[in-house]
Amino acid sequence: MFFGEDSKRGYGLERLIFFSDGVFAIAITLLALDLRLPEGAGMLSPLELAASLGTMWQKYLAYAISFLAIGSFWISHHRKFRYVVGYNRSLLVLNLLFLMVIAFIPFPTSLISVSSDAYVTIFYAGTLVIGSVMMVILWGYASAKHRLIDPGLSDKAIRSETILPLATGGIFLVSIGIAFIDPDMAKLSWILVLLVSLLSHRN
Repeated sequence: MFFGEDSKRGYGLERLIFFSDGVFAIAITLLALDLRLPEGAGMLSPLELAASLGTMWQKYLAYAISFLAIGSFWISHHRKFRYVVGYNRSLLVLNLLFLMVIAFIPFPTSLISVSSDAYVTIFYAGTLVIGSVMMVILWGYASAKHRLIDPGLSDKAIRSETILPLATGGIFLVSIGIAFIDPDMAKLSWILVLLVSLLSHRN
C-alpha cells in the first residue's frame, strides 16, 4: 500500500471524521463573518436601514450558495464515510487535500459577494469544480476494489455515492460557460445544488 498499511476502523478513523466535520463547520461559520451591518447602521432610520440592507443582496446570495455548496459536500462526505471501514496514509492525504478546498471556499465567496465580474464568478465556480473532483478521487480511491470500504457494499451503491459530487461539479462546470454570457445567471444556476442535495439525501 502507498504510504503504509491499512488500519481498521477505530479511533484513528473517527479522528479523521471529527477533523473533517470541524473543517466543514469552520468553513460555514466563516461565511457568516462576511455579513456585516452597513457602516453607520445605528444612525439610520428603520426605512434607511432596510434600504441599505437591501443593497447587500449579493452578499446574501453568495452566503446562501456557499452554505448550500459546503453543506452538499458535507452530506456527500458523511454518506461515504458510513461505508469506510479502514484507512491508510493515502486516504488521509486525499482527505486533507479535499478539506483544503473546503477551507478555501470562504475566500472566493467574499469575492463574488462584492463583484459581478465574469472572471470572479468563474474563479468561484472553478473552486467548487476542484472540490467535486477531489471528492470523486477520494471516494474512488477508498472504494476501488473495496480497498477501504465495507466488502459487502454493492457496485450499485458505490456508483450511487459518486453521483452527488459529479452532479455538483457538473452544475458549477456548466455555470462557467454561462458566466461568459451572464455572470448573475451563472450564480442563480448554482441554486440547483440545493435540489441535487435534497434528492441525494432522500436516497
